[in-house]
Amino acid sequence: MDTPWTKLHSFQSVLVVLWLLFLSHPGYSEEEPCDICRYLVVNFKQGLEKTAGQNFGGGNTAWEEKKLAKYETSETRLLEVIEHVCDTSNFECNLMLEQSEELVETWWFKKRKQYPDLFQWLCMDTLKVCCPPGTFGPDCLSCSGGSERLCNGNGRCDGDGTRSGTGLCNCYLSYGGPFCAECSVGYYEAFRNETHLVCSECYKACSKCTGPEDDSCVLCKKGWMLHDRSCIDVDECGTEKAQCRANQFCVNLEGSYECRDCDKACVGCMGAGSARCKKCNKGYSRDGVKCLDINECNSEDPVCTGEHEVCVNAEGSHQCSCEKGYSKKDGVCTQDQQDQKGLFEDMTDDEIVVLQQMFFGVVLCALATLAAKGDMVFTAIFIGAVAAMAGYWLSERGDRLLDGFLKGR
Repeated sequence: MDTPWTKLHSFQSVLVVLWLLFLSHPGYSEEEPCDICRYLVVNFKQGLEKTAGQNFGGGNTAWEEKKLAKYETSETRLLEVIEHVCDTSNFECNLMLEQSEELVETWWFKKRKQYPDLFQWLCMDTLKVCCPPGTFGPDCLSCSGGSERLCNGNGRCDGDGTRSGTGLCNCYLSYGGPFCAECSVGYYEAFRNETHLVCSECYKACSKCTGPEDDSCVLCKKGWMLHDRSCIDVDECGTEKAQCRANQFCVNLEGSYECRDCDKACVGCMGAGSARCKKCNKGYSRDGVKCLDINECNSEDPVCTGEHEVCVNAEGSHQCSCEKGYSKKDGVCTQDQQDQKGLFEDMTDDEIVVLQQMFFGVVLCALATLAAKGDMVFTAIFIGAVAAMAGYWLSERGDRLLDGFLKGR
């Protein structure tokens, strides 16, 4: 009968192949296999701590103690721990766990007492993805710079504790040399004895110095020059070192320089602003010291000669626009089309109410006269009076009224 373990073991060879393919895949994250194994072991130990004494009252009775002892080394507990070793999104951890699950089972049931350190047994001795501290590479060779204080304590060994790396020292910021036993460029020895070295930063202009002051320089950084043991700034703008483009000017900085664009009024310049122009740009003229904008619209000869055109001055130029009510079309100013409003389109609410009352008054008067069989002459006089009042009220709209009737609106 197949058990969960035998089903998992049947995939062992396939998983090993998948692991090797994963390591060689171009999208692989390049996380060290040793780091993955270490992560796996740390989480495994945390799982053991969480499941210690689980579901028991603390061993207060002989029965509980017997059950607890049985659970502590059971397959049930092992499966519970393994289930939470890797996050579901951690592909590298899950793949290594699948690859080594049989080994973990062997350690759990057969090797744990003999090899209590799971990390050393699994990651170093069995999977061989890690090395002891202070060693590196496939054969776990000693790192540079001594085994007690790697790289003299001023750097780290490349590949330390893994089956990869070069074993060479990668020095920290202020240290240098093959074993990190020297000060790097821009730092000096503030303290040294047989075992320790402390490097401090030189003055900002010094690449080599004997102390932190500006007069303790031995060599200067690029952009500075040595003068009486002090490094002074080199003004590159006064030398051929400054390489600025045609319409730029040079600005000296401490240890360097930068190129900035000339003012738009200039063709070539010696500094910032329109007063430093070598020559004025098109659309500008020199007025004493500065290059100022020429207002072409004020010239004696008109610059905008098209019908309905007006001149609009711009910085260094001008534009020929159209008068109000006209727009450019095919280079010619043509009159804008205006929408014709109907008679009642811009009436106020009060005016509409007045018209409604007048209309209904005329209709009611006529109907009442007919119902009473009265004389329509009186009605005609009343309607005429109302019409006269309406005509007077609409007198200011007379033109639009006539235009509306003529156009059928």
